[in-house]
Amino acid sequence: MTVVDINIHHLPEDLFSNEKILNGFLDSAPRGFGEIARVATTAQGKQQLVLEKPAGYQNLNYVDGDYSVEAKLAAMDDAGVDYGVMRVPVWQEWLPLDICREVNDNAADIVKRSNGRLFATACVPPWGGKENIYELERCVHELGAVGVQLACHYGQLYLDDPVFEPYLKVIEKLDVPVVVHHTPLPVEWRSVIDYTNLRREYGRILDQGTAVGRELFSGMFDRMPGLRFIHTMMGGNWFANTALLTPHASNKAEALDRLDPTGGEKIKSYLEQNIFFDMTHPHSWGKDQVEAAIKINGADHYLFGSSFPVFYGWMSQGVEFVKNELEISDAERELVLSGNAARLFNLPI
Repeated sequence: MTVVDINIHHLPEDLFSNEKILNGFLDSAPRGFGEIARVATTAQGKQQLVLEKPAGYQNLNYVDGDYSVEAKLAAMDDAGVDYGVMRVPVWQEWLPLDICREVNDNAADIVKRSNGRLFATACVPPWGGKENIYELERCVHELGAVGVQLACHYGQLYLDDPVFEPYLKVIEKLDVPVVVHHTPLPVEWRSVIDYTNLRREYGRILDQGTAVGRELFSGMFDRMPGLRFIHTMMGGNWFANTALLTPHASNKAEALDRLDPTGGEKIKSYLEQNIFFDMTHPHSWGKDQVEAAIKINGADHYLFGSSFPVFYGWMSQGVEFVKNELEISDAERELVLSGNAARLFNLPI
């Protein structure tokens, strides 16, 4: 059974040796908002890019050597992954256009050197403007990008904000999907920073769940019905919220309308047509939870992803889990492992 991993992280292979690119990453992190970016050395003597918020609370670690084409293909071979779709994790929230061009060029070069096994998504600032639009179009038409990547929020703004609409309308016209990656922390982050797992796992879930909810309730898909968003982290556990946050009318006359009972059918249509989910390292979620997600939202809405190389083992554990532990039909398994990716990204596989 063919396996496509749609969440393979990409960074420029010369990130730690190219001063321009390294400074572009370091300088783009908004220090004024408490984002601390620095280079450190691991216990094994490798350089790593560390992101902290606030100072002393690590949220992100990029280690030199993990992002080469050789490292990707070796891990894929070991895990039984046939194809991968690359994205820049987290940092695309801040990267300026000139560094995005470097990132996109290197991604395209990796795609060429992968012998057809890797595909890239375009990394571009999402603010509209002709130069950003030109880079987006260059990625899709010239570099062969199969999708676009976005952060689920930029600063204080989630993707339902009107400022993103000019850019999103161009994506809709290009007819490519969007992978919406989580950021290190949600906009409201202070309640989750004290404990490592709460911060680095649940913080991302909160961020994705908030993003999906805002997109569904904003009506943005009425204006841009051709957009297709693929959210990481199972959409922030969205399967558990699907029924609760689909509006329901009371069967009694109530003294006060505390919730808006309208729009349920539209929310259902957006979930059917516009929102899809990346099963980010699915084994971590648990068998019952993943089977419930597939039952609730449909196997045609979930795509396998590993977040390689956050943990090397996540890729192989995830493949083994979906292939051999999930009690789902072979047709559902094929959709999750490759069919949905091939359809949404229009992959030549």
